[in-house]
Amino acid sequence: MSSLVQVIAELPEEERVVLTLFYLRSKTLNEIAGLLQVPESAVAAVLTSGRTRLTSTLVLSGLESQR
Repeated sequence: MSSLVQVIAELPEEERVVLTLFYLRSKTLNEIAGLLQVPESAVAAVLTSGRTRLTSTLVLSGLESQR
């Protein structure tokens, strides 16, 4: 079974960075877009794909139950 830290570490770098800035550093989408010098819509798309990948991986590894 994978740990949450391991699952996050295995995410693609772009998703890992955006998820970390959003959830652990409490940055807004606008702030992340400024830091990464990309459009806010791109940050939103990466955040969505990162959440989906993280949830799927956690469910498959048994760390999260499906809702």
